[in-house]
Formats: sequence, C-alpha cells, structure tokens
Amino acid sequence: MSIVKELSTLPADLTHLATNFGSYVDLNCQLKFAVATIAFNPIFWNIVARFEYNTHFLTKIAGSAKTGCYLLAITIFSLGIYRDHVYHDALLQQPTFQPLVDSVLVKAAAVATFGLGNIFVLTSMYALGVTGTYLGDYFGILMNERVTGFPFNVNDNPMYNGSTLCFLGTALWYGKPAGIAVAGFVFVMYKIALLFEEPFTAKIYAARDEQKKNN
Repeated sequence: MSIVKELSTLPADLTHLATNFGSYVDLNCQLKFAVATIAFNPIFWNIVARFEYNTHFLTKIAGSAKTGCYLLAITIFSLGIYRDHVYHDALLQQPTFQPLVDSVLVKAAAVATFGLGNIFVLTSMYALGVTGTYLGDYFGILMNERVTGFPFNVNDNPMYNGSTLCFLGTALWYGKPAGIAVAGFVFVMYKIALLFEEPFTAKIYAARDEQKKNN
C-alpha cells in the first residue's frame, strides 16, 4: 500500500478501531496476569525501598549499603525481564487489528517509539549509574548533585516514560489494541509510583542538606 493511499485510509481505520476498541481486547487470564505483573513491580520496589530506608534490612543482609542496593537492582531488573516476557506472550494471544499491521506508517511509528523509549531508558541508566537508577538514595547512597544532562534535560522521568514508550511500540508493531491499553496502564502506574517516590526522595535529600548545614 502506498503512503498516499495509507494517508487516505488510515484515519477511517483508526476511527473504526476507536469505535470498536473493546472488540479487539480479550480479557483472558494471560492479559490479566500481564497487567498484574506490571502493577506488582513498582509496588514491590517502593515497599522494599521504604522498608530498607526504615530498617536497613537489605544492608544488614548484604553486609553493606552498596551491596544491598545491587541486590535490589538485580531483583528489580529480573522482575522487569519477567514482566516483559509475560507481556509479550500475552500480547501475541490478543486480537490483531490488521490495518495497524499492514500500515507502513504505523510500523515506522512503532520502531520510532520503541527506539526512543530504549534511548530514554538506557541513557538515563548510564547517567544515574546502578545506585542512582535502583533507589540507592533509600540506602543512604546519595548523588552529589541533580543530574541535568540528557535525557533529563528533555524529559523529567525518562526511565518511566521510556519504558511506557517501549510497551506502546511493541503493541503498535504487532497491531494489538490490547497492548495500547496496557501501555496506558503502564503510564498510569508509573505516575502513581512517582506520587510516592518524588516527595520521599525530596525528603531524603532535604534531610541530607539540613545535616550539612548543621555540621
């Protein structure tokens, strides 16, 4: 199909999809489990990190704050890999909206979205390092100053937004409306997580700054 023809037919296809969106979402056990794993991860790391901050249980188990943070990092990373695997398998069992699969424009958007998402995730991890990425501040491992370079100079939460874009790009590539809905759920879950994480992180650094003033 030519690009010109696509531009003339894609709006009608998308209107049809929006009108009949529910018909392309199968709320089966696989999809529900995928959604559960997506919800579990940020809940898990927020609870564990808060518990570590208050009790230092991982620091005690691992023998040091840095080792404890690395232990949590490995756990979170592994859970993320498992979540992505569950999502991918669940997605393949969902109804396909064929015009998305056949569209060169949608395929290009899928590649661009997935690529940009990975750029945000990987560059933010590089900028923050392991302890900065995986909640080192809850272990008392604080950064000297706020990271303001790329990708943080173009996006406030590149890790979370990048992950959301990866979910969306995968859904578009396979032409799965259910995946688009799941990507929306991912976005909401990360926004909720930030409501807990950002104020608490600000509190940790404010306490550090206050201690510096008093010393």
